[in-house]
Amino acid sequence: MSEVFINKVAESGIVTLNLEDFYPKENIELFDLKDFLFMGLILKEKEFRTALQNIDWGIYKNKIIGITCTTDAIIPVWAYMLVASYLQPEALYVSTGDKETITHQLLLQRIDNINPQDYTDKRVVIKGCGDIAIPALAYTAITFKLKPVVKSIMYGEPCSTVPIYKRK
Repeated sequence: MSEVFINKVAESGIVTLNLEDFYPKENIELFDLKDFLFMGLILKEKEFRTALQNIDWGIYKNKIIGITCTTDAIIPVWAYMLVASYLQPEALYVSTGDKETITHQLLLQRIDNINPQDYTDKRVVIKGCGDIAIPALAYTAITFKLKPVVKSIMYGEPCSTVPIYKRK
């Protein structure tokens, strides 16, 4: 007599959502304002503007750019704005911050672009283990986004989950 194995997880209707799928895989490049500072501390407007005009901005085409300053200098906000204005027609995405900050911004942006209606009345498992360390902010964002429409939210793997939310 042969036994028939039934995959109860596959038949449960559970949807697994892997946040690694939303994690940016693109290379993030930094535009460091420190290279434009006089004596490594002072941003001189006229020289800064001239230097920016002489950059070949085409090298940033279709790239993700973080505008940052890696020295302990006080940078006026308009300097970030001016660099962004040059990058706008070329770069794919521009923001202020280091690589981790830009990665988090993109991750949250991609989670925000999820259509929650795709998960209406579903039992959703947010995958918890993987090859990439997903920040807690992403788990918080996906929970907040899906809770109004899902039947339940769990954390972990379909075979071993931690219940987070269940509609009553």
